[in-house]
Amino acid sequence: MVAIRGIALSKSFHYHQVLNEISLEVKEGECYALFGPNGAGKTTLLRIFATLHRPSSGRFEILGRDGLGDRAKIREDLFLIGHGSYLYDDLSVVENIQFALGVRGGHPTDHEIKLALDRVGIGAFRKLKSRHLSAGMKKRLSIAKTLLIRPKILLLDEAYASLDERGVVMLNDCIREFAKEGSAILMTTHDRSRTAEVAHRAGVIQQSVLQEITIQEMLAADALF
Repeated sequence: MVAIRGIALSKSFHYHQVLNEISLEVKEGECYALFGPNGAGKTTLLRIFATLHRPSSGRFEILGRDGLGDRAKIREDLFLIGHGSYLYDDLSVVENIQFALGVRGGHPTDHEIKLALDRVGIGAFRKLKSRHLSAGMKKRLSIAKTLLIRPKILLLDEAYASLDERGVVMLNDCIREFAKEGSAILMTTHDRSRTAEVAHRAGVIQQSVLQEITIQEMLAADALF
């Protein structure tokens, strides 16, 4: 089943066109990697699929639901890890998890939270307020939330940003696990070698247009853009 479908999506901010009739499909159990230069519109496209931006034209569907008319239902099945951490500075690591999942109607046990934090490598910091976390630790905390939510749609913006080598390995393990469970993953990235370990398909956004490439072409190119 196609989990993410974009049909002729365009987006302009004032008089600047960011996306021009982008069409894209990601199936359940598939990881799709988006490449492109800074400012190409990768983040904008992810935010459209996350129902945070409205396209200027075109339409999209998430798990068969209309992206513009059924946003509340879509958000139940979707999780976005973006540039911002979306954490509350005065809450501890555990409290941030409890709050984020509580908003979604989830109530993880202390043991489940411990397992998720230990897996992402920040279990020792569970009582620390999020204001004291490094950028990489905040990214790991977002991944821990994802492990507890188990979304059917996972959107990763600059997937490997702020992560050290072990963090990248850990994230790729999670991506493989989610894909095996049937989740659809759409990620933006600049790391071709690490992306090739998990991506099934890839595309490049350049000059507002998406061009799909094979994983082999992605790795063989001297430069994608």
